[in-house]
Amino acid sequence: MSETTLKSYRLFIVPGGNSIQIGNNLKTTTTAMIRKTVQVDGLHYLGICAGAFFGGYGTPYNNLNLTNGVWFDFYKDYPTYHIEAVDLTFPQAPPPNNVKDAYWQDGPELDGQGVQWGTIVSKYAADGTPAVIQGASGVGWVVLTGVHFEAPNNTTWRLCCNLVWDTSYADDAAYAGVLVLAAYNGTDLPHY
Repeated sequence: MSETTLKSYRLFIVPGGNSIQIGNNLKTTTTAMIRKTVQVDGLHYLGICAGAFFGGYGTPYNNLNLTNGVWFDFYKDYPTYHIEAVDLTFPQAPPPNNVKDAYWQDGPELDGQGVQWGTIVSKYAADGTPAVIQGASGVGWVVLTGVHFEAPNNTTWRLCCNLVWDTSYADDAAYAGVLVLAAYNGTDLPHY
């Protein structure tokens, strides 16, 4: 995709997967073009799990560095656990769309190893580290989430591994829509 074509879009979404593979399979000129299109031309960015890692800093992995040099590590339960229904907190009560937990699979905690980038939209309840953050990167708007609110209600995702849910699939999916719209419109979500 050319830079001109990329500029014609309003939102760039990078889903889960493996952020190292994502970065290593792109040319450095491609990541530089995406970063420029966000920071200079105002393309918004939504990074989900691996997409959140990829949106952060990570020189050896060819990440986008939309976070001004702030990099992210795995949430504290990695490597003991790889898949969980993690409890979350939000800055308002009751939580939006009754969201109390979400699907986590080797996702990041978005505290930048003690250096905060952006504002915190949601925290992991167990330790208070950021699970969802947002902020400006140049003139673009960035939303990063370490969990999968969009996780489908099937045996590969939410119904796997005997996970116990406090939040319905419909409420998590509705909140995924909230995140997409906030990223698309560059809307500041309620935050801590």
